[in-house]
Amino acid sequence: MRKIPTLFVRDARFKVTDVPHPDCDWVFAGAGTATEKLDGTNIRLTIRAGQVVRVEKRRNPDKRQKALGIHEPWYLDADPYGPADRFIFEAVQNTDVRSWPDGEHSAEALGPKIQGNPLALSLHQCVAFDLHAPAYEQVPRDFHGLRAFLATLSSLFQPGALAEGLVFHHPDGRRAKIKRKDFEGLPA
Repeated sequence: MRKIPTLFVRDARFKVTDVPHPDCDWVFAGAGTATEKLDGTNIRLTIRAGQVVRVEKRRNPDKRQKALGIHEPWYLDADPYGPADRFIFEAVQNTDVRSWPDGEHSAEALGPKIQGNPLALSLHQCVAFDLHAPAYEQVPRDFHGLRAFLATLSSLFQPGALAEGLVFHHPDGRRAKIKRKDFEGLPA
């Protein structure tokens, strides 16, 4: 699993500059669809005949692994009996996957006990990126336009809450992201 690049190059404080990331030229050229970046826990669900048969969570490399050259995240099986994964499984149980096609679906587990619940959801649930990520129309594609757009961007998934950011999806599978907190002076 490749890490999704941020649209702009970061500075030493980890804030974005107005320099476009070279892997994201397609976004600035107008390609791809902008969807809401949901703030939760990244998981992958394997579906067979409308049933969840496997639940995995994303694991990022730690400092030691990064020092060894391991930079890309990977998925590992979530533990249905482990307290650390309790709310992931609660989100899976609250999500109707009967209409999902067979296969692996990257998703975000969201809810009251996940990542501080920035969307103020009352139930844990999963949102598949390839099936249910809310899309935005008329999104600016330049540094200043995106900064202003994200400053007050309302969530399409949970109206009344602020969206964390955007993920741009190219038809060939490439993705790029930008979050409100990436910009200097904008709140997380």
